[in-house]
Amino acid sequence: MSDVSIITAPPESNIQVPAIDAVKHTQPLEQVRTVAIVGGTHGNEFSGVYLEKQYRNQPELMQRPSFHCRTLLANPMAHQANKRYLDSDLNRQFKTVDLANPNLADYEQSRAKVINAELGPKGAAKTDFLIDLHNTTSNMGACLILTQPGALYNLLAGYIALKMPEAVISRDEDHFKAEDHALLCTIGTYGVIVEVGPQSQSVLRQDVLEQMHEMTQHILDFIEHYNQGTLPELPKRVEAFRYLHSVSLPVAENGERLGMVHKNIQDRDYQPIKPGQPLFTLFSGEEVAYDGTEVVYPTFINEAAYYDNNLAMSYNEKVWIDVYSTEL
Repeated sequence: MSDVSIITAPPESNIQVPAIDAVKHTQPLEQVRTVAIVGGTHGNEFSGVYLEKQYRNQPELMQRPSFHCRTLLANPMAHQANKRYLDSDLNRQFKTVDLANPNLADYEQSRAKVINAELGPKGAAKTDFLIDLHNTTSNMGACLILTQPGALYNLLAGYIALKMPEAVISRDEDHFKAEDHALLCTIGTYGVIVEVGPQSQSVLRQDVLEQMHEMTQHILDFIEHYNQGTLPELPKRVEAFRYLHSVSLPVAENGERLGMVHKNIQDRDYQPIKPGQPLFTLFSGEEVAYDGTEVVYPTFINEAAYYDNNLAMSYNEKVWIDVYSTEL
């Protein structure tokens, strides 16, 4: 399949997602026959844990005529311990080279190899499409994260924009090849992350769980329409955000934190940060401004799980996805 066509939007633009155009989708590019829904990759992200359990107990919620769908609780020991992970982050263990390395053998590294054997193996997977369910403490709303380019992903972005217009489409590090990605969702032939927040670690919120369920249902419906060649008319282009790089909190040479995310940035995920805008407030009272020259869009602002690395947020650029593109 060909890569996605992405056009960077002008940094200062306030362009809205274009209106729906009548473009007909006829035959599916490939058939998706096996789907897996994974929850609990991080043990203290409870929406995915409980949604996976609900689907396992009520399989009619996930099954569709043209494909078989199963579930997996990825990190049961971490969930039992009420922790993100026991030894190392499970969602960072799925590079092809790491999966093949027998010396990587702590609990999550070993668990990754088991999951790869069960749902993969990566590069020749028995799972055609993998949906990995995640929560964030950041105010990101319902977010569909696409970690790979391709025509199927273009169509999925258009379908989610049509059915769930409040959702955000994210292209997270889609310039990496699948074998170089460490994320669990990349062991499937296709894979996406459903990321919903804000939700504190180790709690449930009804609104967040409902958003996760809604987006997952739309993805399953999309796959069914895709297989049957019955996709509705979709937007020709949809707005999305593409990852640039992560930003650290201000720290001293000894690693001690010197400040925090500025109050005018907090909870404003996907809202523009302009050059010179205050980004951090130091404990001394001094403000540290964003020193870039282009408008950026932050995500994972003050994500609790990233404090062990002193990460404050990720910068993104605004892009367009051409929904019906099969060109580079």
